Amino acid sequence: MDPGFEADFREFVVDRSGALFRTAYLLTGDRHAAEDLVQSALTKTAAKWRGLRDPAAIEGYVRRAMYHEQVSWWRRRSRIAEVSTGWLPDRVDDGHAEVADLRLVMRGALARLTPRQRTVLVLRYFEDLSETEIARLLGVRVGSVRSQIYRSLERLKKAAPELSTVREFR
Repeated sequence: MDPGFEADFREFVVDRSGALFRTAYLLTGDRHAAEDLVQSALTKTAAKWRGLRDPAAIEGYVRRAMYHEQVSWWRRRSRIAEVSTGWLPDRVDDGHAEVADLRLVMRGALARLTPRQRTVLVLRYFEDLSETEIARLLGVRVGSVRSQIYRSLERLKKAAPELSTVREFR
């Protein structure tokens, strides 16, 4: 890689790696898989760096690469539910038991969504992207994004009715 391009790439990685990791974690649900996903996407971006001079295009390219990498991983992997036993749960104080229960319910409900539905929700509500930005990033129509958001929220409500009582969820 050209030294000038390498410096720009390093600056991009330093500036955006935290946000990219958060997105990858929400897509994968696993810290190690998220790190691998970010690394894969950044490797693909580095290979195409010379053609990505527009800062908005760079961010979109990396996020799109992460999404496609994750979807292709989901397709390759058999859909067997796994339960991790290699970690200890966080210690929960009595005052935070409700929050921990809600977090577990939410994680289980999100796991029941399709990969596309989960991705759209992550981009809309965790990354705070507009429907237009999501459509551009994923290469679909805005109407498709809206319908995916609607379907996924309805599916969440059916999967975990107790979430509909949470003010932020309504």
